[in-house]
Amino acid sequence: MKKKPFGIGIIGCGLIGKKRARSLGQGGHLVACADIDINSAQSIAGVSNVKVFKDWEPLLKLSEVDIVIVATFHDTLAQISLEAIKEGKHVFVEKPAARFAKELNPVIKASKQYGVKVHVGFNHRYHRSIRKAREIIDEGKLGELMFTRARYGHGARIGYDEEWRSKPNLSGGGELIDQGAHLIDLSRWFFGEFTEVQGFANTYFWKMPVDDNGFMLLKTHKKQVAFLHVSCTEWKNLFSMEIYGDKGKIELSGLGGSYGIEKITWYNLLPEMGPPETVCWEYPMEDDSWEIELAEFYEDILLDRCPASGLDDAKAALKIIENIYLESGYDNCT
Repeated sequence: MKKKPFGIGIIGCGLIGKKRARSLGQGGHLVACADIDINSAQSIAGVSNVKVFKDWEPLLKLSEVDIVIVATFHDTLAQISLEAIKEGKHVFVEKPAARFAKELNPVIKASKQYGVKVHVGFNHRYHRSIRKAREIIDEGKLGELMFTRARYGHGARIGYDEEWRSKPNLSGGGELIDQGAHLIDLSRWFFGEFTEVQGFANTYFWKMPVDDNGFMLLKTHKKQVAFLHVSCTEWKNLFSMEIYGDKGKIELSGLGGSYGIEKITWYNLLPEMGPPETVCWEYPMEDDSWEIELAEFYEDILLDRCPASGLDDAKAALKIIENIYLESGYDNCT
């Protein structure tokens, strides 16, 4: 079993790359970073002996790099992941892992061929409140799950329609592929595969060729339903998810920061019905999801375990997103 920390290389040193660099924990240490903006790469490296590159290819050649974290724009996520795998590196790629499902096919094939681990950064699974929800559900306290409804949104900012997320060649889409990917992944994590997909994406406010709102109605083969809405016209940042079973429900709200304190409320249905027994947990402390997620990936590698959040999850989410874009007439996003 590997005793020393994994050598980490980060490609893409923007907001998420910086968060990952701060969350390596004792299991990993940064040895190299790369970004087309060399100043961004240097800001992560600091004054230590971390190697800094403008291009990502040389980083993949470093023997001291065991794990590559890919946190670039969506258009290069799959390409860089594939090349990292071919160099024998384990890969931690940010969601959605690609712009289109088909871009993941060679990545999936290569990960099996080269025997490396690939984790997709669906980070929301690792928030304290959502981990607690998973625990309650796994213990059978909600009984048979029936449906979920969730809303996730933000108010964007001046100039948002000029940023990279508004350019389909870079992003693969708008709000649906951005925050929508998280809600789809969480719903699949709790309910399993969705066999029926209905939805609508539209641009209501922002002057851009991608969507600013996405609406989804997803059904499993047992007719369990996920009713989801994502928006960048929310104005006040919001995360809300309710999960209903035949023995009660869970209500989740907040993600910390501008989304408000993480909170989970469990409503336990009593035999006589009426007002349910109610238990609430709040998590005002600093978010630890980034550290927990990476620590799990380190264990996946050490234990030769299949990552819980993998390429198949990303591909399934992207297929749902593409179906809705196609149905909504966003030809530039399919």
